[in-house]
Amino acid sequence: MRMAVAGGTGWVGRLVVGRAREQGHEVVVMSRSAGVDLMTGAGLDEALRGADVVIDVANVSTLSRRKSVAFFETETRNLLAAEERAGVRHHVLLSIVGVDRVDSGYYLGKRRQEELALAGPVPVTLLRVTQFHEFAAQMLGKVPGPVKVAPSMLSRPVAACEVAAELVRLAEGPAQGRVRELAGPEVLTMASMMRRLAKGKLVLTVPAGKAMASGGVLPDGDFRSGEITFEQWAASR
Repeated sequence: MRMAVAGGTGWVGRLVVGRAREQGHEVVVMSRSAGVDLMTGAGLDEALRGADVVIDVANVSTLSRRKSVAFFETETRNLLAAEERAGVRHHVLLSIVGVDRVDSGYYLGKRRQEELALAGPVPVTLLRVTQFHEFAAQMLGKVPGPVKVAPSMLSRPVAACEVAAELVRLAEGPAQGRVRELAGPEVLTMASMMRRLAKGKLVLTVPAGKAMASGGVLPDGDFRSGEITFEQWAASR
């Protein structure tokens, strides 16, 4: 198959691209460095020529509701319109478990993205996943110095490589709408994960909102479980 990956140079996108190529697919990487601008639409028509499926893992790092909604709404509209023009048959979207229960700025942008994709002109498969193992390391790097801050949230962290494999597997099949959520094999606090990686640094817990603290980003009901534990991932770093 010819798979186009939006956000294919990001750290999740690179895993998706690698997995797709391992499975023998032809891959088109859509990013600014490859001459494709999701925000303006420049280069999209050429990139999608002959594509069978698009996997959208494009992302923006922000806590601002305005910036998150603007980014995800714009890139999704541009992408879906170009897919329709190119005759793409399947749109696979990566989203977040709990996006409909947590009202933080970033989540509201992802929620809007889901709405647009599900109502769009191209058949869609929507996969919600929990936080990646790597999220704990990212949180450690946000604040310089010996004291780190962990949000008071429960998570069921999942390995990004397993997410990439699932996205490619779904892209190989027909559009299914919203599918079973994907989560890791164990429930952990963000503070415990950060302390495992902190190497002697002090990790303090701060409020992160009632929804996150009470399990709002855990799967609700049946879900698909990954196999790689956080400890296994941390030990292999």
